[in-house]
Amino acid sequence: MTKFNDYINTNAEKLDLYTTAITRAHGKNHPEAFDVRDIYVRIQDKTQAAEEEQPDLNTEFTTLREISDNYTIPDDVCGTYAAVYTMLKEADSLYLS
Repeated sequence: MTKFNDYINTNAEKLDLYTTAITRAHGKNHPEAFDVRDIYVRIQDKTQAAEEEQPDLNTEFTTLREISDNYTIPDDVCGTYAAVYTMLKEADSLYLS
C-alpha cells in the first residue's frame, strides 16, 4: 500500500468528521467548505475502491488547490478548518511524491 493510501486511511475518520464540521461552522462565510467536503468524500471513495493501488486523483487535488488557494488557511476560521487544510495538503504532497 502506498504512503498516500496509508495516510488517507489513517486520517479518514478525522477528515470525515472535520470536513463535515467545517461546512456547519463556516459554510455561510466560506462556501468552498462544501466543495472541500465533497472532494474529500470522492478522494476517500476512490482510495477505498483502489485498495492497494494509488487511485487517480489528479482532478480532485487540482480542484482542491484551486478552491483553497493552495491550502491557504483563512484568517477567520477555527483550528478544525486549519487542520483540514493541513491534512489535505499533506495528502496532496504524498500523492504527488
